[in-house]
Amino acid sequence: MRKHLALMVALVFVIGISVGCSKGTSDEQIQKDIQSKAAADPETKDSDVAVVSKEKKVTLRGTVKTPAAQLRLEQIAREEPSVGGIDDQTSIVADTTQAVQAPPPPLPPPPPPPVEQPKPQPLIVPAGTALTVRVGQALGSKTSQTGQTFLATVAQPVSVGGRTAIPAGATVSGTVVNAKPKGRFKGEGQLSLALRSIAVKGKTYSIQTRALDSTVKGKGKRTAATTGGGAAGGALIGGIAGGGKGAGIGALVGAGAGLVGGAITGNTQVEIPAESALTFQLTAPLTLPPGQ
Repeated sequence: MRKHLALMVALVFVIGISVGCSKGTSDEQIQKDIQSKAAADPETKDSDVAVVSKEKKVTLRGTVKTPAAQLRLEQIAREEPSVGGIDDQTSIVADTTQAVQAPPPPLPPPPPPPVEQPKPQPLIVPAGTALTVRVGQALGSKTSQTGQTFLATVAQPVSVGGRTAIPAGATVSGTVVNAKPKGRFKGEGQLSLALRSIAVKGKTYSIQTRALDSTVKGKGKRTAATTGGGAAGGALIGGIAGGGKGAGIGALVGAGAGLVGGAITGNTQVEIPAESALTFQLTAPLTLPPGQ
């Protein structure tokens, strides 16, 4: 009896296991297992695949998006217990839906062009400007020579547009254009001066001025006439009677002749003492660079 009972128990156990295995590996269960695993796998979850199992042979139909997804799907099917074969009929279809790309950020605006600073303009002292100077030495119709150079300093500053173009004290160079002593009984004593250059802030510039002419008549007459650049009708505005040092004269002759000056001492010659103030007139503009 005991042997018979043990045999019956063993038979029931074997039948139970057989029934359980048969139920766990049915075609329907294989299909569900493969589809569940494919849906959960990151590589194959986006695939559109149908799984069919018939007599433990699995057929895969549908589309996958990448070759890697196709291989992974086959691997999932092979790993399923009791599968007797795999017929992979899936096809690879690339994903044509492209993510909408955000437009690139706009380029930053170009930097504004540098503000061009206005270039400083030269300072122009116009023609006709009066230039009053003090001579640094005595000059005379008898004592000076034609072509002789003399030095002077600017007595009064010259401004243009509210800016000082020529400061007081600037050094000026002039030329004795003509020097002729007066004869004892006839002839005229003549002295003609002109300015040639001026030094402003360490730089020397050529200038042109109207000649300053002074004349003493012959035969002992103590008279003098002045003309600017040879223009007639000039009149002596100031004169030196005693020849005191530092005395100065300047004259404006009529008919636009210009600024002139003259001086006489004694009764014989035209003489201009040192430090006399003479006024000349520019006949051409003087151009000074910016920053002067």
